[in-house]
Amino acid sequence: MQPSAPLPVNRILAWLGVAVLVGAVLWALAPVLTPFVVAAVLAYVLHPLVLRLQRWGLPLSPAVLVVQLIALLALLGLALLLVPVVLREWPLLRQQLPGLLDRLDASLQPWLAAMGWPISLELGDLKAQLSAWLSDNREDWMAPLLASLKVGGSVALSVAGYAVLVPVALFFMLHDWQKLLASAFALVPPRWQPAVARFASDGDSVLGEYLRGQWRVMLALALYYSAGLALFGLDLALPIGVFTGLAVFVPYLGYGLGLLLALLAALLQFASPAQALLAVAVVYGLGQLLESFVLTPRLVGERIGLHPLAVILALMAFGQLLGFVGVLIALPASAVLLVGLRRLRARYLSSALYQSGGDSGSDAA
Repeated sequence: MQPSAPLPVNRILAWLGVAVLVGAVLWALAPVLTPFVVAAVLAYVLHPLVLRLQRWGLPLSPAVLVVQLIALLALLGLALLLVPVVLREWPLLRQQLPGLLDRLDASLQPWLAAMGWPISLELGDLKAQLSAWLSDNREDWMAPLLASLKVGGSVALSVAGYAVLVPVALFFMLHDWQKLLASAFALVPPRWQPAVARFASDGDSVLGEYLRGQWRVMLALALYYSAGLALFGLDLALPIGVFTGLAVFVPYLGYGLGLLLALLAALLQFASPAQALLAVAVVYGLGQLLESFVLTPRLVGERIGLHPLAVILALMAFGQLLGFVGVLIALPASAVLLVGLRRLRARYLSSALYQSGGDSGSDAA
């Protein structure tokens, strides 16, 4: 019997060392690479639209500019949904804040007494400070704001730098996307290129299904939150509902911001704080259940081949490992990982190890 060739241990250790070194460099340069990663993700999402405009006869550079303009207008449209909310709620908040805090104190005191905590909330100083901050004298609160910007100048400069760098990087990535892919593919050893090409094609198909499913989830939630808030009589149901539905693309953050806006609008509109809390709790509680257990598993999970329980597990696992960024990339990363696991399973089932194990098992039987 011919002895099997020894495992290339040195080669495996070398590849592991290279992987660890690359991971350490990426971890150290994460703040610098963040705008480029954001631009790369946007370029991947928007590049099919550039190709479609080119098929319609538009040259490459104008097509890239048109796509960037469309993306910018979409982001501005999402931000402008907040304008009617701010314009309406800011004066009401300034006028009704003292009475709102009094009603909150009156509502909480019986509940606290029933719990055995007869505590009276001293809200006088808080009302005075908040009323002064919300007053028409902008200089009182602009001065601390400017001072905080001086203290956190590096953060402000970073945000401004990202606002400039991301569009610039996005333009060049969209313009040279095919060249970048070809350059990266050329680095793959020739004997691995067919397998890498098939894997990339499968991953691209799965990610496309994910994006289309996520878009359907956003539209369904925008309709649900708008209709749900309108049924409770909220005047700003449409802008808050549409904003919440579209912002859920950023997990937790979009939902949380929409919840705060709806709660503020309800407290300022309804006479009873209990009515406001009940309306927002019902709409947003059912909305979270609808998103987590129905829409995302069905419209996203099934389209990329993930079981509903696997979707929930992926969100929790990536969130635990990478925090907010992990939640953001949980489903697309799981989709790509699923492609790799399918290929490994198929390779194992066709391997000599599996076949020999099956033969020995049947012989033993």
